[in-house]
Amino acid sequence: MTSPEEPQPGRGRPHLVRRLLLSFVSPNSYGMVLALIVTTYVIAVSAPASWVPFVVFVQVTTVWFALRTSRAARVVRVAADVALVAATILAIFEIARGLPEEPSARVFVVSAALYLIAPIAAIRHIGTRPTVDQETLLGAIGAYLMIGMCFAFTYRVIAIASDQQFFGSVGDGTIDQVLFFSFTTLTTTGFGNYVPADNPGQSLAVAEMLIGQLFLIIAVGKVIAAWRPSRRPMLGETAAADAPEEAGPGS
Repeated sequence: MTSPEEPQPGRGRPHLVRRLLLSFVSPNSYGMVLALIVTTYVIAVSAPASWVPFVVFVQVTTVWFALRTSRAARVVRVAADVALVAATILAIFEIARGLPEEPSARVFVVSAALYLIAPIAAIRHIGTRPTVDQETLLGAIGAYLMIGMCFAFTYRVIAIASDQQFFGSVGDGTIDQVLFFSFTTLTTTGFGNYVPADNPGQSLAVAEMLIGQLFLIIAVGKVIAAWRPSRRPMLGETAAADAPEEAGPGS
């Protein structure tokens, strides 16, 4: 008769799924960082221009969680704190100014800086972890997505600051179009409907393609290859481990 203490067959995978789901609500897990990145993207591509201060606030929260989880070095945390304070001040200033249809380039400069600091800290942290586990995998995916966000906001800065249309005849593009272009470039999907008309946009797009592919192959690929999800032992495995060894001859 099976005792209540023994794990039941097939319990290993539900245990793994439960731990993965819990990581997305834990304040000390890269799962929370990943959830905030996705939330930032959804808000940025679907919210009207008047929501820009709220988008900046979500970005601030995302980077704060990323630096907290990655245990960033003091100099990185100080630089990030300055960027976070600047982002908050700019958001308040935009609200006081009456929520313009197009936020100033300064908002996107701060956003790009935030998403440059956070993945560097995350990569440094997951690179020094003694084991490759679920947190390492989530951290690598989060850093990859933050790189795409960083390039997107950099493209937006160039579009606002330049006299030329960033996408040529298509125009400068909206924030959702720039994010779409950034992630299709990062993953080298390249649908071709948005193409930078001139430099430095073209050179940055090439750099993003190279960084995206190298990061996928070297970082994310190695993490996935080395990750071995822990699981609870099955009933048969537990019984075999607990069975007494057979007595040898002459014992």
